[in-house]
Amino acid sequence: MKITGKVTKVNIGPGCWGIITNSGKEYRVVNMPQQLKDEGKTVTVTARPVDEMSIFQWGEAVKVTTFET
Repeated sequence: MKITGKVTKVNIGPGCWGIITNSGKEYRVVNMPQQLKDEGKTVTVTARPVDEMSIFQWGEAVKVTTFET
């Protein structure tokens, strides 16, 4: 799936990185590339859903396969 949105640092527990789309959909990126860890940066990523258990109760878990900034 292709996701375009703004990078956000979610301060829940130890924290996690996510992307919020213009429509408000939240994605929790389990492998956020270092180059994308910039709060508020607009990015486009190709990702796949991840089926995992997590302490975070935020967003749909995805794994980035490719990205653009």
